[in-house]
Amino acid sequence: MEQHRTRPPQSRPSRGGTPFPPQAGRGGTRTARQSGARAGAGNRSGSGARPGAKARAGVPRASAPVPALVQAVRRFPNPRLTGLGSGLFCTATMFALACLIQLLFGASLVVYGVLFLPVCVLTAVWVRRADLVTAVVAVPIAFAVGLLPIADSDGGFGGRVMGLVTALAMHAGWLYGGTLVAGVIVTVRKARMMTRKAAQRRRTA
Repeated sequence: MEQHRTRPPQSRPSRGGTPFPPQAGRGGTRTARQSGARAGAGNRSGSGARPGAKARAGVPRASAPVPALVQAVRRFPNPRLTGLGSGLFCTATMFALACLIQLLFGASLVVYGVLFLPVCVLTAVWVRRADLVTAVVAVPIAFAVGLLPIADSDGGFGGRVMGLVTALAMHAGWLYGGTLVAGVIVTVRKARMMTRKAAQRRRTA
């Protein structure tokens, strides 16, 4: 008997299998092209938006020029005197200025009063923060002590005291003015000190 040859059944490709190599190659090429186009567009947009942004960010800004007056003030000596030191400074300075005025200007109380104002300013600025009140007390004492060499007197201790009292009464405006200047400076420094302490407490809290 003749046996009929049977062909083996051909397997059909499954639909849910992996994609064909040609299709995968095409899809990968398209994806690479799209990503490259997007990257190029991003570079063009970033470079065209602000060309000098990176350059400006890397270069530090030039500091503003400091005025000559501020530089001179910074070079000026800035000691910190105690209450006793500020009183001695003010008293010794006014006594020395009075002796100099006696020699050069013939005991001019107007010149003495004019020079008294900057001495009051320096006393109030140089006293340390813990002894601010002593500057206001030391200024009138220094003014009175400095009047001793230039006050008019008839001789003797009594005449010297009467001349000192007369000079204080006639030129009390300089005394009040210098004391007021020292008081204003001391008040401003005290207010600034209290503000700084309050700011430090807020930071630490």
